[in-house]
Amino acid sequence: MVRIDRDQALARKTDTARWSDPASLESAWDARAELAAQFVPAGAHVLDLGCGAMALQRFLPHGCSYRGCDLVARDAKTIVCDFNAGQFPAEAASDADIITMLGVLEYVNDVETFFARLRASRRDVVLSYCATDLSGTIDRPSLGWLTHFSLQDLAELFDRHGFRIAATIPVDSLQMLMRLTPIDRMIPISPCSVAVISFNDVGNFGDRLGYHMINALLPSEATVHHLTFRTLDRARDAYDLVVLGIGNSIYKPLLRDDLFDVVKRGKAAVGIFGTQFRELTPRPVMDRLIDRLDIWFARYEDDVLTYGRGRTNVEHLGDWLIDQFPMSTPTEQGQLHIGDEILKEISLDRTIQHIQRYKSVFSTRLHPLLCALTSAETVAYTEQPAGGESTLVSGKFRSMLIDVFGRTYPEKTFFAVDRDAVARYKKRVHRNVAALGARLEAILHNVTAAPPI
Repeated sequence: MVRIDRDQALARKTDTARWSDPASLESAWDARAELAAQFVPAGAHVLDLGCGAMALQRFLPHGCSYRGCDLVARDAKTIVCDFNAGQFPAEAASDADIITMLGVLEYVNDVETFFARLRASRRDVVLSYCATDLSGTIDRPSLGWLTHFSLQDLAELFDRHGFRIAATIPVDSLQMLMRLTPIDRMIPISPCSVAVISFNDVGNFGDRLGYHMINALLPSEATVHHLTFRTLDRARDAYDLVVLGIGNSIYKPLLRDDLFDVVKRGKAAVGIFGTQFRELTPRPVMDRLIDRLDIWFARYEDDVLTYGRGRTNVEHLGDWLIDQFPMSTPTEQGQLHIGDEILKEISLDRTIQHIQRYKSVFSTRLHPLLCALTSAETVAYTEQPAGGESTLVSGKFRSMLIDVFGRTYPEKTFFAVDRDAVARYKKRVHRNVAALGARLEAILHNVTAAPPI
């Protein structure tokens, strides 16, 4: 019979003599190992801390690789570690897909340091523990146990070190088996209010898509008040954040005093828009708007160079709506002509699928052409005229083509689409959009955490 040194446990020391004796490894623990194998994915690399008789290895699913770690070598590949001497197999833990520790936590002295090292590996952990809630009047030191956690204590320990309990199962009346998953701690945002100003009441294809884009990027704590340039009189007295634009175009007729007034009502304000008819938009008016924005996420490089040069609050986002259009292969040989009738289309997903079916697309609308670039073999466009007697055009298509291809193409002339260039642009914009979401969340956290003035 193996002797358990109760005094060693009370002194919180490793009982090296006990664990060096193979007779100390009880066959009754095999059932626990069999249960633990249910938490391990097929094909996983498993690091078994305190591996003992390595019973877990026999029950692992197909394709798993196994490595043991213990106080003494259990086979030629065992990593020898004394956790109570400050040792930990950090490299093996990082190389593993999942870490197991069955009947180990009871014998660890410095649990805080041990869990800090577990968390540093950023791996899921499968562990068992006999909590004080379940062990009742059992003399825990007589079993060699150094730790005495309740289930609540365990939950707090896991939370302190950035783990959540993903799954549990009782092993028997004394012990629980748990799978822990590392989580990234998120600083909560206080409930906040956001005004979003757009053209969304017009039914424009791009603005309808932009509506969904901004809703997906704003954090769940935000209460969103959508306004249009026609409903600015319905704005509330104050907002935590005002977002001007959802990827649409700003131009002179929109730069009115009532717009500036609403932008000023936000503790912070950002712009997500491009420009058009630049020749008709006086620089001082745009300067006035940009001065009121914490950041302008400009749609095109042309926007940045024309209005943002020398400024620190202007960044090139790209046309974020390309995130809505997957790279696709067309099937229809005929030519698709897109005009203002696109405004009457109701289903956005069906409209995107319809555009992407055609190998050749001509468009008088900006974002249907952007959609076509992700699928069509050849495309053509015509710029939107200013109207009246003016010969000026919007310039939106030219700006978009330079952003995507590094050059423009003549109007009303079909050109071959460079799919590699489109894919590179799409990847770059996708990365920028992800960063934009994080920036919006950071801005809201800052303005809601700031003390009132």
